[in-house]
Amino acid sequence: MIRCTFPAMILQEPLLYNLGRDFHVVPNIRGAEIGDDRGWMDLELEGDQGEIDRVVEYLRSRGVEVDVHHPGDSGTSVAG
Repeated sequence: MIRCTFPAMILQEPLLYNLGRDFHVVPNIRGAEIGDDRGWMDLELEGDQGEIDRVVEYLRSRGVEVDVHHPGDSGTSVAG
């Protein structure tokens, strides 16, 4: 599971679409809240761990703050 925190400048970008198109992962939204100046989303990612790592790098390069929760971290996991 990853928690993504989005700055205002990126809220209108089709990031989930890009993940499905550009990476071999299936994103599943587990929770989200979007405001005028900020938003967050909890994503479960299904796919190869290498692709998931690439997704995290991509999101960070776009200005998204990404917190990765590994198995055993508060009962959440990154599917893969």
